[in-house]
Amino acid sequence: MIAWLRGRVKAIEADSVVLDVGGVGYRVYATARALGRLPVTGEVAELWIETVFREDAIVLYGFASPDEQRWFRALRQIQGVGARLALSLLSSLSPDEIARAIAAGDRRALGRAHGIGPRLAGRIVAELRERLGSLVIAPEADLPPSGPSDTVADAVSALVHLGYGRSEALAAVSKARAAAGEDVALDQLIRDALRELAP
Repeated sequence: MIAWLRGRVKAIEADSVVLDVGGVGYRVYATARALGRLPVTGEVAELWIETVFREDAIVLYGFASPDEQRWFRALRQIQGVGARLALSLLSSLSPDEIARAIAAGDRRALGRAHGIGPRLAGRIVAELRERLGSLVIAPEADLPPSGPSDTVADAVSALVHLGYGRSEALAAVSKARAAAGEDVALDQLIRDALRELAP
C-alpha cells in the first residue's frame, strides 16, 4: 500500500495531480490545500497518500499533512461520507477548523463544503465529537479540555447572538479563557473573546 509519494509534478488539474515517480505517473486526487501547495510543473513535490481499493480501481488520495490524512480516514468511516465528500470537506475547512466546528456543534460551518447538507453535517458532529481528542494533535489549542463549561457555553452563545459563527466564537472564548484562567467572570470572558475576534 502506498503511504507517501515524492516525485516531479507532471500535471496539475482541478482535483488531482500527476506525479512522475521514477518514470511512472501516479494520478493523485488531493485536497485544494494540498494542490495549492504544490510547486510548478517539473519541480519535486511530496504528498501523504491514502490508498483506496475499489472494485474497479485503486485510487490514490493525497494530503499536505498527516493531520489531513487522519481526518480523511475518520470522515470516511461515517455513513454517507465517501472519499470525494471527505476531500470536499478538507478542501473547505482545515483540520483545526473541522475540529472547532465539531466541538462547537457548528453544522453550518461543516455545511460550507460542497455536498455536505445539514443532516450529514449533524451526523459528522454526532459521530466524531467523542473521538475528537484522538483526532486533534493538540486539543488544548482552541478547544476546551473537557467540553464547554456553563461560562464558556454562555460566552459562546452571546457571541453567536452578536453575529459571529459558532466555531470562531468557541475558538475565541477558549483562547480568552486559557489566558484569563478558569475562574474568569462571564462579562470579562466575553470582552476578552471580543478582543480575540478583533481584526
